[in-house]
Amino acid sequence: MRKITYGGSPYSPGKYTLKWVRYWSRRSDVGLLGRFASRMAARFARPHAGQVRLAYYGPNGFIDASAQINHADFQVGNNVYISARVLVFQSEGGGAVTFGDKVSIHRDVVFETGQQAHIEIGSNSSVHPGCQLKAYVQPIIIGDGVMIAANSALYSYDHGISAGVPIRKQALVGKAPITIGDEAWVGTGAIILSGVTIGSGAVIGAGSVVTKDIPANAIAVGNPARIVKYRE
Repeated sequence: MRKITYGGSPYSPGKYTLKWVRYWSRRSDVGLLGRFASRMAARFARPHAGQVRLAYYGPNGFIDASAQINHADFQVGNNVYISARVLVFQSEGGGAVTFGDKVSIHRDVVFETGQQAHIEIGSNSSVHPGCQLKAYVQPIIIGDGVMIAANSALYSYDHGISAGVPIRKQALVGKAPITIGDEAWVGTGAIILSGVTIGSGAVIGAGSVVTKDIPANAIAVGNPARIVKYRE
């Protein structure tokens, strides 16, 4: 067997490489020149989580060149990191998508708003690969320091299921917003449905389906999610 090594130190890039990365990352943006700068910055940066540091070389943060921002009301704070193939999409009547300072969005995450609903993510929160956050009818509101693990899904709406009309033709309905309090942790593959409030510091176990409110500092697991204990 032959060993394949990363081209350079995986933790501390050389002096000239670091200068290159800093120069271009400060110019990252969603425009044509900004996307070119993103490609240049990422060329010699470590992949995946190793690229989060690119957002800290300038207050404008870092938006990967392959990210698709198809939204008329997308607002970000300082030092926001948006990874490869992230999609921010506005359907008819969709409200704003807002990220606070130092938010990290990893690859293949989908944000979608429609029917007057909006998405808000507080400072220092992170959304990991493959997640879907879709806000229709009711908003999705995520606090500060929240961690949402890979492949989780948040849907703030339901399809109508009245008899006599095809489901695909029925209007969307929403009970109430999805709200996640500060410093909560949503485990891998969790599903959070319309009207759910998750309290500050709560933990949602991997693969859980959350259909009812979870209080602060509770640990909830299962389908449907139930409280097994409290962090206190």
